Amino acid sequence: MSLFGLRVITSAFSPPFEMAQLREQLIAAGAESWLLVFASGISLGTVMSFHTRSSLVTFGATAMIPSVQADAFFVEIGPLVAALLLAGRVGSGIGAVLANMRATEQIDAIESLSVDSFKFLVVPRVLACVIALPILTLLMDFCGLFGGFLSEHFNSHISLSLYFVRAFDDLGWSNFIPPVLKTTVFGFIIGAVSSYFGYTTNEGANGVGRAATNSVVLSSLLIILADVILIRCIFFVFPDSAI
Repeated sequence: MSLFGLRVITSAFSPPFEMAQLREQLIAAGAESWLLVFASGISLGTVMSFHTRSSLVTFGATAMIPSVQADAFFVEIGPLVAALLLAGRVGSGIGAVLANMRATEQIDAIESLSVDSFKFLVVPRVLACVIALPILTLLMDFCGLFGGFLSEHFNSHISLSLYFVRAFDDLGWSNFIPPVLKTTVFGFIIGAVSSYFGYTTNEGANGVGRAATNSVVLSSLLIILADVILIRCIFFVFPDSAI
């Protein structure tokens, strides 16, 4: 699988570039996933605000709720949850589609036309995940903040402008940029792992469901493992983000 991922990286920077396929996969990975991310962000933000308020109200620190919410979403919750959602929705689809194409010999037909099936099918899907996930993560972050605002507005009638001023008051670039960049790694994991199971299956029709399941399971596990490693790297390179 590591050689498969390395081949994706080298193929992504060598012509020909399948821009039409990339646009199609961006729509499938990004544009068709926004509603799931939007709903999840609003829901998580609202629930988290309720729990945060119940803890901070004891100390009379309810004014810190927007700041706590923003830090939690931008640093950890947004990137991780968005990646897991994309792994479930897009990763399973990539694995199933490529496995079905392999089982029905569509990939062999593409190669018979002297077309590099790897660059045509795999690389655009991986790049689409790498590009789409940071955008979906930002959507998740701001939806989470807006969900927190709805909860706080119901409890304290805080204005939207004041809520966002407090939310971003202590959030610097060291808290904002690294987690978003981290999602590019998550996107690569989702695209590469899912494509690997779909593209390399040799079990015929029985391998389609197995490829979809394995894509989601292994992608999710690797995302969680990578998150632990990357967060330590971020704290080392950007020590201010650990405060």
